[in-house]
Amino acid sequence: MSSTRQRPLGGGAHHILDYLKRMQAENPAFFYAVQDDNDLSCGNIFWADATSRTNYSYFGDAVIFDTTYKTNRYRVPFASFTGFNHHGQHVLFGCALILNEYESSFIWLFKTWLHAMSGRHPVSITTDLDPFLQVAIAQVLPSTRHRFCKWSIFRETRAKLSHLCQSHPAFETEFKKCVHESETIDDFESYWHSFLERFYVMDNEWLQSMYNARQHWVPVFLRDTFFGEISLNEGNEYLNFYFDGYVNSSTTLQVLIRQYEKAVSSWHERELKADYDTTNSSPALKTPSPMEKQAASLYTRKIFMKFQEELVETLANPATKIDESGTITTYRVAKFGENQKSHVVTFNSFEMKASCSCQMFEYSGIICRHILTVFRAKNVLTLPPQYVLKRWTRNAKTGTLLDEHASELPSSTRESVTVRYNNLRQEAIKYVEEGAKSIQIYHVAMRALQEASKKVCTVKNQSTGTAEGATVTNGSKGELLAADADDPMQQAEKQKKIQELTAELEATNQRCEVYRANLLAVLKDMEEQKLKLSVKVQNARLSLKE
Repeated sequence: MSSTRQRPLGGGAHHILDYLKRMQAENPAFFYAVQDDNDLSCGNIFWADATSRTNYSYFGDAVIFDTTYKTNRYRVPFASFTGFNHHGQHVLFGCALILNEYESSFIWLFKTWLHAMSGRHPVSITTDLDPFLQVAIAQVLPSTRHRFCKWSIFRETRAKLSHLCQSHPAFETEFKKCVHESETIDDFESYWHSFLERFYVMDNEWLQSMYNARQHWVPVFLRDTFFGEISLNEGNEYLNFYFDGYVNSSTTLQVLIRQYEKAVSSWHERELKADYDTTNSSPALKTPSPMEKQAASLYTRKIFMKFQEELVETLANPATKIDESGTITTYRVAKFGENQKSHVVTFNSFEMKASCSCQMFEYSGIICRHILTVFRAKNVLTLPPQYVLKRWTRNAKTGTLLDEHASELPSSTRESVTVRYNNLRQEAIKYVEEGAKSIQIYHVAMRALQEASKKVCTVKNQSTGTAEGATVTNGSKGELLAADADDPMQQAEKQKKIQELTAELEATNQRCEVYRANLLAVLKDMEEQKLKLSVKVQNARLSLKE
């Protein structure tokens, strides 16, 4: 952590706030809040656009909170909430300017972020090594598994034990090997104590503190929790992937928003390309397995490639039965010639469930080669549904919540107006897109919208209750203000949005009519040319006969 716990923004704060207010005026689903501060120059700021909030409903099971700007001495105290989408790409869940780096500030930030995400707790969260963050997460997200970024651990170790790194060139390498290569908890404990003895650091306070916190950063202790990373040994090295190349040591507040928008646009384009590749190309199958064909039709391209890698490896990983009791059979699976690195798989033939000591499925949501080997031995030809996480499939962005983690994510029953607005807006846009494809579909879509409008008005007139409020910004004392859903201004705003969507549909229809008229004109011209050509051919034939 930086020794400076407060960073004034000066006049730059108003530049940021003007942007946030403008964005919220354009889209009520845009959320922002400012922590209590009289002159707005030192108050923490959080914001999340509509897309970030929607993405969280699909991919909010594993979250990364990046505060590495402090480590890199960035001019802008910028932080971000990110995760992984169905292509394994980074996706944004919100941003913040952290000007007061105190425990209370982080508590406010996480509460505000959680409120913007409709109260849904993630399964896991990865952060920099920071005692204030640890306290805040324990208080606001008590059911969420908190992991420290390994990079921050390695960085702090290098800084605090620089004398050892210089005098013993192998020290850092052996330290990382102890962390990365431990297959089991017993392996880690053995490697760790051997490591301490080898370099005579048994009494080192820093290493002792890291050992005490091992369940928060050593991979072997974390594999029973979902972190959204598709490899057990990769990832968790660095946090600032999303804005890497956009926010750096020369970034100022004046250019921050522009760089933020560039990063968001760039990642959106990457997702669209990945969507296109998944939809419009078929991966090459490497086995005759029905399971591989099934997986190719279910998973996105990137996730299928990882699954395929695991499936192919089953050919080199034979399974040996070591125990059987009723419907439960236990196997030892090891790569041919490497029996010392075996894994234990337990298979329940009645429930069609299996568990592996490597815990790859629990950690990444992708089934491992060891379980797939047992499936092959037991003639399980297709993937049981419980081993296909929806968040990794082509249809990940359907529905409003990750079904596979629904029981793990506590949620508030108070659904904000802005979230409901955004969900309705997304559905309305689908009607606009589909309705524009042809004049017949347009008329069907228009009638459906008109009928829905009548039903909404009927229910509205019959209703006497008021809807839950939506937090849109904070008050001067840092309190979250709720907007009454029955407020005339809000009703006018909703009516305005409905009119805008209707106008957009009408404009799209007009364009369709123009395209249709142009197409008919082209077809008519083609028919005339065809007729003229036919007459010429006929005349030519007559001339030849004469």
